[in-house]
Amino acid sequence: MTDLSAFPITRKWPAQHPDRIQLYSLPTPNGVKASIMLEETGLPYEPHRVAFDTQDQMSAEFLSLNPNNKIPAILDPDGPGGKPLPLFESGAILIYLAEKSGKFIPRDPAGRYQAMQWVMFQMGGIGPMFGQVGFFHKFAGKDYEDKRPRDRYVAESRRLLGVLDHHLEGKAWILGDDYGIADIATFPWVRNLVGFYGAGELVGFADFANVKRVLDAFVARPAVQRGLQIPAAPGA
Repeated sequence: MTDLSAFPITRKWPAQHPDRIQLYSLPTPNGVKASIMLEETGLPYEPHRVAFDTQDQMSAEFLSLNPNNKIPAILDPDGPGGKPLPLFESGAILIYLAEKSGKFIPRDPAGRYQAMQWVMFQMGGIGPMFGQVGFFHKFAGKDYEDKRPRDRYVAESRRLLGVLDHHLEGKAWILGDDYGIADIATFPWVRNLVGFYGAGELVGFADFANVKRVLDAFVARPAVQRGLQIPAAPGA
């Protein structure tokens, strides 16, 4: 049996199946990237819930795996060279799992870099901008009298949706006919923007028919539906 006792995170979240990839996460837009990818690839894994309400992400055990105190993070007992690999940052995790499984990333170098450019587009643009819209529209920022900060992020989010919508014209997925990590990175954030944040009308989401079309196809995938609920809430 694989021994993961050298990793302090396993003291707070003991591995019942130490031979499987250990996932430390929560069903947020970034967190579900990892769970959806694991469900899509079929790689064996064991999920652990990192509860924000009890500040699990600030615990010494979690920080030992991810000093940036963000989810998701993974611990693969069978990493490169057969050695355990701890890994954080959702984009890095997507690329790693794609290469480990040989799925959802093009095999040719040009296609591989195109996939990564759209992952970076999500991580550098869509994620941060949509998150700011959520803050100013749904959370504490909604009470600010000065709406200029909100409007700045709304305008940039709308611009990014326009870039994505134009790119998706005539395409089934971001890379064309093939579904992959660029879609898994991007569409949880689009879903969150119009769903949890309730900002669809604010950003004029109805204007982006291609984005909505591909979002609907994404959410309809069985592995996506499962991944969106992982790790499950207590008692679920």
